Amino acid sequence: QVQLVESGGGLVQAGGSLRLSCAASGRTFSRYTISWFRQAPGKERELVAGISWSSGEAYYADSVKGRFTISRDNAKNTVYLQMNSLKPEDTAVYYCAATKSIVIHTTGALYDYWGQGTQVTVSS
Repeated sequence: QVQLVESGGGLVQAGGSLRLSCAASGRTFSRYTISWFRQAPGKERELVAGISWSSGEAYYADSVKGRFTISRDNAKNTVYLQMNSLKPEDTAVYYCAATKSIVIHTTGALYDYWGQGTQVTVSS
């Protein structure tokens, strides 16, 4: 069993930065691939970034490449999402999710655990 708690969301102006944190409980955190999804009002949930537990390989959606960086600190059971050069279209609720798979799945249904979400609002 893994419990995930996101933090770090908030209101920021376009061009600004935020760092989201996903803190996990559970002794086997290092064996979970962790991804960040987001969902904006009226839109489908989309994968933003993920990091594999096996290879440490990271995945980024095209819309965030070069602006967002995902990292993990297994000693702290935490995954981070550094978001720079934020745009109004990045406004959404951001969720972290965990899967035992080594693959960074783009489909949310393939993740076993989810956090409650944190709101990110980027003003123009």
